Amino acid sequence: MTRAYVGLGANLDDPRTHIERALAELARLPRTRLVARSSLYRSAPVGFRAQPDFLNAVAALDTDLDPQSLFEALRAIERRHGRERPFPGAPRTLDLDLLLYGEDTIATPTLAVPHPRMHERAFVLAPLAEIAPEARVPGRGPVAELLAACAGQRIERLA
Repeated sequence: MTRAYVGLGANLDDPRTHIERALAELARLPRTRLVARSSLYRSAPVGFRAQPDFLNAVAALDTDLDPQSLFEALRAIERRHGRERPFPGAPRTLDLDLLLYGEDTIATPTLAVPHPRMHERAFVLAPLAEIAPEARVPGRGPVAELLAACAGQRIERLA
C-alpha cells in the first residue's frame, strides 16, 4: 500500500456537503482505505477572485491503486459532483487534487505529483500539516516549513 494525500476543495452548491460526500466516496474506492482526514478550512480564492470563499480539506489514503488509476478515480468523483471546468480557477462544486503519492515524483501529460503549486498554498499545507505533520513535499521540503512561508495567506480552520 502507498500513502497518498488528496486535497479537497469546493465553493459552490453547499461546499461542506460536497466535501463530506467526496470523503465518503474516497473511503469506498477499491483497494483503498481512508486513514485520516483533516478539519475543514475556509480560504480566499486564488487567481480568479470574484467568487465565494472555498472550503478545503486533505485526506490521507492507503492505496494499492497506481497513481494514474487513483487520479482517474478522483476525476470520476468530481464528475459525479457536477464539476465543470469553464476556465482555470473557476468556481467549482468539487475539486480533488492528488497532492502526494508516497515519495514519488510523477510528470506525465495528465498528472503531476507532487501537485505543482501545493508548496505555496496554505489551504493545502495547513490541512496536510494537521494530519501529517511529518510530511515532506519531494523537491520542496517539510510541510511545516512550507506552511510557515505562507503565513500571509488568509485561512481559517473551522470547528
